[in-house]
Amino acid sequence: MKLLIDSNVIIDVLNNREPFYNTSSVIWNYCETNEKINGYISTLTFANVVYIVRKKIEKRKVNIFYKSMKKIFEFIDFTEKDIEKASEMQWLDFEDSIQYVSAEKVNADYIITRNIKDFEKKEIKAITPEEFIIKFEKEE
Repeated sequence: MKLLIDSNVIIDVLNNREPFYNTSSVIWNYCETNEKINGYISTLTFANVVYIVRKKIEKRKVNIFYKSMKKIFEFIDFTEKDIEKASEMQWLDFEDSIQYVSAEKVNADYIITRNIKDFEKKEIKAITPEEFIIKFEKEE
């Protein structure tokens, strides 16, 4: 199963954000240890995360952080064509349109995010970490 992991889920774990930390860390753990799940993040997500948690990740440790993330998640590059496609979508939140285009590129089954309202009525379903955990455990 292919999951695009949105920035907010990664930041929940890195910043120990309550009340979201527990369920987001389960998603992270699934991506790291469950052979049935492939977790993807866009290169935009990585850049945003490094910027947002910059107080925890010193400049000299960004490469170490990248290498550790690469062991858990597969990175999705985005191109000028992806930017064009995302801009043509005319979503209120451009970053969400980039996430959606990234999910399309890998044929993701789900987008895991706490921000599902901005992804409604699309071919790739956006669900919260809690929703995915319940769904996945039922299928196991």
